[in-house]
Amino acid sequence: MTTRRRTAALSRAFLARTTALAAGACLVAGCGALPGGSGGSGGADTLTVMTFAPEDSQATNMPGMPGMAKAYESWVNSKGGINGHKVRVLTCNEHNTPTGAADCARKAVAEKAVAVVGSYSQHGRAFMAPLEAEGIPFIGGYGITSEEFQSPLSYPVNGGQPALLAGVGHQLGRTCAKVVLVRPDTLAGDSLPVPLNAGLKANQMGDASDIRAAEDSADLSEQAREALAGSSPGAPAKGGATTAKDGKDKGCVAAVLGARTETFFDAFRRADSQHRKPQVSSVLGSVSQALVDRTGGKESPFEGAYVTSWYPVAADPLWTQMRNVISDHAFGDDAVDPDDSGTQTTWIAYTVFNEVVKRFEDGKGITARSLARKLNQSEPVKTGGLTPELSWRYEDMRAVAGFPRMVNGRVTFQVVEQGRLVSQQGEQSMDMTKTLEQSPRPS
Repeated sequence: MTTRRRTAALSRAFLARTTALAAGACLVAGCGALPGGSGGSGGADTLTVMTFAPEDSQATNMPGMPGMAKAYESWVNSKGGINGHKVRVLTCNEHNTPTGAADCARKAVAEKAVAVVGSYSQHGRAFMAPLEAEGIPFIGGYGITSEEFQSPLSYPVNGGQPALLAGVGHQLGRTCAKVVLVRPDTLAGDSLPVPLNAGLKANQMGDASDIRAAEDSADLSEQAREALAGSSPGAPAKGGATTAKDGKDKGCVAAVLGARTETFFDAFRRADSQHRKPQVSSVLGSVSQALVDRTGGKESPFEGAYVTSWYPVAADPLWTQMRNVISDHAFGDDAVDPDDSGTQTTWIAYTVFNEVVKRFEDGKGITARSLARKLNQSEPVKTGGLTPELSWRYEDMRAVAGFPRMVNGRVTFQVVEQGRLVSQQGEQSMDMTKTLEQSPRPS
């Protein structure tokens, strides 16, 4: 009996030791999801997130967004993470295609990301469906697709293209007798005339003439000639009006073509052989300080251009912390431009992510679904003055047709002066929500 009891005790000790070793090996290998973790690689205290954007495509590219995300990862982890959680940032090139966008979303699912943060894609249907199926929140997208303002798992930080275009209408409606819009011939581009016309209508203007351009076209001379002719105050306007009212005698051209905006305005300048020089306008993202610098600074064709943005001008001290992070943690990555609206949007999106993660109790597990619940229930989130306080509770939603998730309709008005983007004198930041609420739903 004594021998059998001794053998049994030794067997139990061996079994316990073997179990402990197996558990330790599993921890090292990352077997399965661990309590309190994201479920992705990196261990119990690591939160996996993703940022995707197009790079090296024939259309609009946003390399500064994943670049800013990686700089943020380096910076926040150098400070110990967020509430003790290390942050693991995955980046993905969505190639400006529906397949690429869907592939990035599926990668986020496969890696058990708790959120997709600060990303850009024109293919909302392609990326939102996989994220929704797994309950993964989409925080601070660029605001270029309707899905970003409709999905219950999207948490936009700006008013997207609708707010910008309504702002352009406000800017030009005070100055112009005629307005022409040149925009991409894409599904996303089809929605742009509606908010622009709402901004014009608020200033007693008729609808803008709508000119489409192939997104990847290298020759926009035809559109330039059409825009120049259509913006002449003497040319027939939409609806037949040909006379200027209220002292407005200027033709205006708004081009929102992303990376092709430079191509268009180069053709437009060559087409204007009679030097009529209509007022030109665009939105930040299609026109940037880097673009103005690259095209001649003070001698740039964008000198005098009106530009509508979601955020304060790049020289504002409110961006100091972001600039410091880029300087210290994005060295060698020229794509991370602090003046770029994609970089700025990603910074704000990660600021939101940071603030919401801090609201979890210590030791509380953070998953995609629990993060979405926290976003749905939390008090307003501060972004250091770069936006109004942001909140996505039901009572915070706006009555904008087709864009129910819009919670921030603020825009700022800028102008290119002496080769620099500066605040437009006499124009304060403006909430375009009421203007958008009165516009028809995009078809």
